[in-house]
Amino acid sequence: MASSDGDYRSGLRVAVASIIVSSLLALTNIAVGVLTRSTSVLAAGVEFAGDVLASAIVLVGLQLASRPPDAEHPYGHGRIETIAGFLLGVMLAGAGVAICYHSLQAIGLKHAPPGPIAIGALAIAIVLRTIMSAVKFRVGRRINSSSLVADAWNDTVDILSAAAALTAVALATYNPDRFLAADHYGGFAVGLVVIITGIRVIRETSLDLMDTMPSSDRTARIQEVASQVPGVVRVEKSFARKTGLQYHVDLHIEVDPNMTVAASHQIAAGVRATIRREVTWVADVLVHVEPARSSSSTR
Repeated sequence: MASSDGDYRSGLRVAVASIIVSSLLALTNIAVGVLTRSTSVLAAGVEFAGDVLASAIVLVGLQLASRPPDAEHPYGHGRIETIAGFLLGVMLAGAGVAICYHSLQAIGLKHAPPGPIAIGALAIAIVLRTIMSAVKFRVGRRINSSSLVADAWNDTVDILSAAAALTAVALATYNPDRFLAADHYGGFAVGLVVIITGIRVIRETSLDLMDTMPSSDRTARIQEVASQVPGVVRVEKSFARKTGLQYHVDLHIEVDPNMTVAASHQIAAGVRATIRREVTWVADVLVHVEPARSSSSTR
């Protein structure tokens, strides 16, 4: 489990960095949004503030998920990390609805155009969010973290929404007589993108909570490694469910029906040890031994 511990630490470092960046962006954009009375910039700032809470949820989820198995949780505490990702999706969807509502309420209000400072705040946010999104996707996919990948999608949303807000603010600044309302419509666009991403995150984490099987490539990899163990005639079936950053596998293998129980047990132990050694994203394997249909097919 050493590699798993290292994976958790990598995820924790990224989550902490995300909280710091999101906090700075939230404070900056909320202040600029209030000063310039820009709905788009204020909506982006509120979204970034939600990101602080979202990253905090991911951080807590990763910390709790890293706890080792115990008597009451023999499969570990990894599902907490998946639940954290699910809660993040719910938060995104709720925040998107609130942003849309606020933006529609502001349409028709007369005020000074946002100005260059609003454009600069959004441009900086886009650059920083692009960097954070790339880092989270890379680390999250490497360590199989549902919540970290969900947070990366959240950052991707921030990039799209900030780009929409930047376009709206630029139009309102360029010609406030014609396009002042574009600032408020930009805030509404931010909310829509957030809602859509929240729904996507909810769907993906729900699949993990429902014990959805891994991809066919991963399933084939498990069977390939098991089949290479001496004494295994055939892998009859395999099931896997995700518990946090790794999978627990149930495997049915066929062996020579004439061998002793002790010998078949040794083969099963070899299969378990080999898979755990060769397939880093597997936490543990439960091997069920069955007699092969024909002893002539044994190796």
